[in-house]
Order: sequence, then C-alpha cells, then structure tokens
Amino acid sequence: MLAFSLLATAAIAAEEMGGYTVDVATNKTLGSYLVNDTGFALYYFMHDAPGNGTSTCYGKCAGIWPSFYEENVTVPEGLNASDFTAVMRTDGKEQTAYIGWPLYFYFKDTEPGDVYGQGINNIWFVVNPKEFPPMKS
Repeated sequence: MLAFSLLATAAIAAEEMGGYTVDVATNKTLGSYLVNDTGFALYYFMHDAPGNGTSTCYGKCAGIWPSFYEENVTVPEGLNASDFTAVMRTDGKEQTAYIGWPLYFYFKDTEPGDVYGQGINNIWFVVNPKEFPPMKS
C-alpha cells in the first residue's frame, strides 16, 4: 500500500510539473533551476571538470549527493533535450549531464522545492539554465 501511495504521489508530482523528466522550477531567491520529474532540485559540482561529463563525486560524496540519471530526457519549451547526455561513471553507473556537467540530488532535499544543497561549501549549486554553464575560477 505504501509503495502504491508513493507511486501515486510521484505521478501527481510529474503531472503537476508538466510530465517532463527534467523541468524548470522557480525559487524567489534563486530564480529558475532544473528539477527532475517529481520536482527535486538538480545540482552541479564545481570540482567536476567543466563540460566533459566526468564526475568526481564518489564514496561518501555520492552518498550525500546521489547522481541523477534519466534514460529518456524530455524537457519543456526553453530547454533543449540535446543538452542532456548520459555519461558513464567510473563506478559503472550512468549519470545524466547537462551541457557536460554531471547532475546530482542532495540527500537533505526531502520535499519537492527543497534547495538545501544550494551553495554548500561554495561548490554545490542548483542548475540555473539561464546562467549556465558556470565559470570556474
């Protein structure tokens, strides 16, 4: 029964988000940012090499920042599905990248709309598609 309830909740959230596997949400402080089909924020990691799709987040890091993967990315108008690619991690798992930057969730984001990972250690950020890719210093 719990599994059915969770699936129903996910389906409702996906419907509310427009049925896309990647969508755009808005936060009054952060502006626009990418989310998955259930409204959870997608993050990038400044320690990843820019634009090459290679993740540097493994072990304990991957427990805190689980990778995002979607086999068939669908997006609303304003985003380009070809900007999303599947990359192979060194742990053998696939991960979705946006303009070559691997995408992650944050384990403390427990509700759609949570953005608790934003700015952590000044190296983890939500993906604002209007201000992407980031400039590394």
